Amino acid sequence: MKRKLLLLALLASGVEIADRSAYGADSVETVVVTASPIAQDKDQFATIVESLGRDELLKTGSENLGDSLAKLPGITATDFAAGASRPVIRGFDANRVRLLEDGLSSSDVSDVGPDHAVPIDPLAAQRIEVVRGAATLRYGSQAIGGVVNVLNNRVPLTLPDQPLSGDFSGSYGTGSNLEEGSALLDARLDRFAFHADGFARSTGDYDIPHGVQPNSFFEGDGISLGSSYFIGDNSRVGAAIVHNDARYGIPSDTTFIRMHQTKYIERSSLALDAGPLQTLNVDAGYVDYTHTEIDPIDGPLAVFNNKEWDTRAESVFGQMGPFSATAFGIQWQNRDFEGIGEARGYLLPTATASEAAFAFTQLPLLPDFRLEAGARVEHVDASGTPASLIPTEAHFTPVSGSTGALWDATEKLKLGLTLSSAARAPAQTELFAKGPHDGPGTFEIGDPDLTIERANSLEGTVRYRVSDVQFEGSLWGTQFTNFIYGQLTGRTCDDNGNCVDNDSRDFKELLYKQKDARFWGAEGKVSIPFGDWRGGSFDADLQGDYVRATFNDGGNVPRIPPYKLGAGLNWASERIDAGFMFFNVGRQDQIGAGETPTKGYNSLEVVVGWRPFSEHPGVQLNLVGHNLTNDVQRSAVSINKDEVEMPGRDVRLTMDIKV
Repeated sequence: MKRKLLLLALLASGVEIADRSAYGADSVETVVVTASPIAQDKDQFATIVESLGRDELLKTGSENLGDSLAKLPGITATDFAAGASRPVIRGFDANRVRLLEDGLSSSDVSDVGPDHAVPIDPLAAQRIEVVRGAATLRYGSQAIGGVVNVLNNRVPLTLPDQPLSGDFSGSYGTGSNLEEGSALLDARLDRFAFHADGFARSTGDYDIPHGVQPNSFFEGDGISLGSSYFIGDNSRVGAAIVHNDARYGIPSDTTFIRMHQTKYIERSSLALDAGPLQTLNVDAGYVDYTHTEIDPIDGPLAVFNNKEWDTRAESVFGQMGPFSATAFGIQWQNRDFEGIGEARGYLLPTATASEAAFAFTQLPLLPDFRLEAGARVEHVDASGTPASLIPTEAHFTPVSGSTGALWDATEKLKLGLTLSSAARAPAQTELFAKGPHDGPGTFEIGDPDLTIERANSLEGTVRYRVSDVQFEGSLWGTQFTNFIYGQLTGRTCDDNGNCVDNDSRDFKELLYKQKDARFWGAEGKVSIPFGDWRGGSFDADLQGDYVRATFNDGGNVPRIPPYKLGAGLNWASERIDAGFMFFNVGRQDQIGAGETPTKGYNSLEVVVGWRPFSEHPGVQLNLVGHNLTNDVQRSAVSINKDEVEMPGRDVRLTMDIKV
């Protein structure tokens, strides 16, 4: 009870801090958010925007996209495997969180199963943005929870200042015998800009408090090459090719997955300056993805193939009457999915196509009060073969809208309010799944009669900054009509769908259903300076988040994260930064049907950074400690939590060199 009172008191104060290094007190900097069609400082949005820069990503020492963000307020990760961990935002899962790379779809199959990797590696990222609110309608109906946009400059957006620059990193970790390295290069030749990057990572099975988690290894690498040609001052055309490979184990099983993805990207921007019409942007990507699920004895069992187009054209306008900035756009997406071998027993081939039109605008009503609004209309055609084995087509037209207001109440206080009504078409697995999925150990049955899901949301935010004390936070609620979820029935099934009312068979029965549901929660962070000592400065950080989700007719929504509280202390100087954050993650016993409670845990995270050469400030060594309490940790949002523990104590050394 005391912990919940502390959490509510923290959240009531409003909480989060401007962009800083993880567990270190770097100076506040302006961060321009590019996931919005109108690039602007993140403090100019009605909703709270999270942003992690490359230095922060290296200091967190995370090995996948989900874990890179999991310590932020309101975000957790599926933690299904070291190679497969997807962000969960405010309890919203795969089909409600849109993953992007430089504004284009990640185009993988991580939404088809939690054992499937997201082929976007933090080692190749320059920044990660998490955006909610009206701007997310730019990207589609899978953004109800938010948009995660990973920026890596693979198609350069600006001409570099230097002829050649680079960023090189390498790490070793004790908890899994981690070895990893990355190189990012940017170059300029006349009006051409070039970018290249590569990374590699290898781990063994990771340590857990009482031993080793079997089959939790990971091996992966990637490479990319891109270029842009700049026309005049503000126009460019460019392209890139990206390739990723991975091989990783499924800890709750004996199988492992071998994954390959090749992505072709085009990005162009033309400065038109035709009256209010300023810019025309055209981005397109084609992705060829495949992975094979392999048994060490029996060999390949299942193959998942995904071929996907994502194309968007967007026009950006300047001042038009009372509107300070406006963007209109169209988007076309086409996805062909195919399963081979045992994958056909789970999901037969599907095709999904969508066409959409969207708009985003800003309206300053007073010098200290402005509105933002977004709208999207989308048409989705999905075809596949459900459990009835009768080929089926489904057609949906989701219509969404969002309005936000930001008031600069004083020079120190900003208040935001966002109202939205977002609609989502059912995903291919929710419609057409029809059998056993070996990785998560589920026997899933979709429903081709599912209808559009609608989320009506209200969110209030507060930002308060006085001197060096900084508060940001939000309180939010969402009412779902026809919320789509996967319900564990408590029964288990064999390969052929013969199910019993006990756990004697291999697969947990999971049925996709719809019910009205309510979500609400709060999150935030506060930073408080304590003064200077021995040439450095001290500050304390506090953070917390809480989510509650229930069905309107009673019962709990499954796989919802518990509360998370964090408290830490940082010291920063010219040569050395040091900090720690202690997290308390609560017990989750407000569980859905067929679930088991999840115990809470404590975790101590520590980072020490050292810049040994004053004449070469781009060289930095980091000593990073994860879960130094060595507590047993299980993820309440993971369907394999009863079989799999999260990593135990890990200490790693990282070197980063910027030239």
